[in-house]
Amino acid sequence: MLKRNTLILSAAVAAISADAAVTLPNYITDNMIVQQNSVLTVNGHAAAGSTVRVSAGWTDTIQSVKAGKDGKFTVSLPTPPAGGPYTITFLDKDGRVNVENVVSGDIWFCSGQSNMEFPVQGWTTVMGYDREVATAHHPDIRLLQVRKKTAIEPQDDIEVNGGGWQICSSASMADFSAIAYFFARELHEELGIPIGVIDSTWGGTPAEAWTSAYALGAVPGFEGELADLKAAAGDMSRLNALYDKRVEDWMKKANASDLGFDKGKLQAGPEWKAMQAPGYWEQAGLPGFDGIVWMQREIEVPADLAGKPLTLRFRAIDDEDETYFNGQLVGKGSGFDTPRSYEVPSGIVKGGKNVIAVRVSDFGGEGGFAPGYMEALVDGRTIPLDGEWNYCVQNDFAKMDPKPVSPQSSSYPSVLYNAMMHPLKDMPVKGVLWYQGCANVGRDEQYAPLFKALINDWRSQWGEQLPFYFVQLAGFLQPQAVQPGSEWAALRNSQAKALELDNTAMAVAIDLGNPADIHPKNKQDVAHRLALIALNRDYGKGCEYAAPNCVSVTRDGKSLTLKFDRPVKPSSNALTGFIIAGKDGVFTTATPVMKDETTITLSSPFVAKPEYVRYNWADYPCGNLYGTTGLPVAPFANDR
Repeated sequence: MLKRNTLILSAAVAAISADAAVTLPNYITDNMIVQQNSVLTVNGHAAAGSTVRVSAGWTDTIQSVKAGKDGKFTVSLPTPPAGGPYTITFLDKDGRVNVENVVSGDIWFCSGQSNMEFPVQGWTTVMGYDREVATAHHPDIRLLQVRKKTAIEPQDDIEVNGGGWQICSSASMADFSAIAYFFARELHEELGIPIGVIDSTWGGTPAEAWTSAYALGAVPGFEGELADLKAAAGDMSRLNALYDKRVEDWMKKANASDLGFDKGKLQAGPEWKAMQAPGYWEQAGLPGFDGIVWMQREIEVPADLAGKPLTLRFRAIDDEDETYFNGQLVGKGSGFDTPRSYEVPSGIVKGGKNVIAVRVSDFGGEGGFAPGYMEALVDGRTIPLDGEWNYCVQNDFAKMDPKPVSPQSSSYPSVLYNAMMHPLKDMPVKGVLWYQGCANVGRDEQYAPLFKALINDWRSQWGEQLPFYFVQLAGFLQPQAVQPGSEWAALRNSQAKALELDNTAMAVAIDLGNPADIHPKNKQDVAHRLALIALNRDYGKGCEYAAPNCVSVTRDGKSLTLKFDRPVKPSSNALTGFIIAGKDGVFTTATPVMKDETTITLSSPFVAKPEYVRYNWADYPCGNLYGTTGLPVAPFANDR
């Protein structure tokens, strides 16, 4: 690679003290990469009113800019074609700052939640991580990891891990986004130019946290938070007070339907059912449930222990609880992983049957008694509490407006955009890679306009034609052949609607999932599919990056005929993954027949006049249709 000597401003410069007043943004550091053939805008600080001279090793031009009364200065540096290394020098009356080992190439901004955050070797590991780490020596791949931070107003600078830009090595890439690294490696190997990737990720975060407050104004559902942000005007204490009032009002609505039963008497009736405990209720009769549930059971206290103090112990109750013994409140707790220990007064402990009633509130994720111990201790003896418990649903939060999100949370609207994306507005990038969506499952109708708003929002910062490539959610949870109500499938469908925007593309990962792990370890193939998109669309390579699409669905008597725009084939003899329905919308498994390489017919003895077809429409679907290049056909539905 071409190397050029850094321009030496003058012999006197070398003698100036290294204690310079110039300070630079946290993303302007040694080992950085600049986006080739663009303009890098640097907003720095120097002594108030001083003149700052800036030179870059790829040009003989020296720029002089004057710092304002507040010490701020701005300089724009046209960047060269791919090459380097170079030095950028900032000189003022107090000294000089050199930014060393700078290369020019292409930068990709990689963002989203945990599957994009997923490191090569960190809090989890990718497939074959030992070999991947051992072979990760790539001096022309540069890595920048943005530190997790929230802010209720747009910030001027990011915080970074590792001191800034890092040269890719076994040490620097281990805790870096695996998808970002594998993507950069493939592009560098194919193109032979420096590639930079920025890891700006936060597990478990929804799309609205990565979108500006301005852009969210066009998306229904965030009116309350946006009104609070405006009223608070950057004052976090004021925003917290507004949030507390919203939670108070929400909880009043949630508690309005209190069942009002006798908590000291074991209940019965059709509304009361049984489940085994401990164990989260999602696996014991309430799948996907968030809300308030009463749980009861009787315990037998030996007669000789009557009138003695008793302790109730639970490994944890997810998320909050009120616990009663023979109708008297004995404790309250919160925290999905916080152990509970409640002292029961001796005066209410009876010999014989006693009733424990627990009101459990779950606001997201798993709910109920966490796996682990649950017991009553009295006078040195243990009475087990595991086994069958009565339960009755008091309130299903899915039937209410969502619980207000704390402004301290990484899920609050705009807080990640403000702290982890907006500060990079003056650093040009080649494009964006995005892998997110799990945190928005269950809100598919909102996600479609939200995701488009996010893309357009980021393009207002980096350019209207910014390439934006995203990963569709992988398969997850229990496989089901017929699951038309799948919230995961609905969210995938909403993701795909972003393809209506120009210069977007989707990497399908439906076949790379794991029914038991929301974080599948095969990140190499995900990155490869993203790289194919970029290599074709942005670098003119002839590689195929997308599978065939279904372009028409027609009914012929008792069957549907599907036409694809290119040849398709199943990965095994049996073609799977299709469900069909008539106008009644009752779906059933379809019998598919390959008529030719672009035509499939579907029928079922249970659907006399089929109208609708869905393919790979389930949490963890079983479809096996691929293009000739081995890329999977994306899930689709002609009724959505």
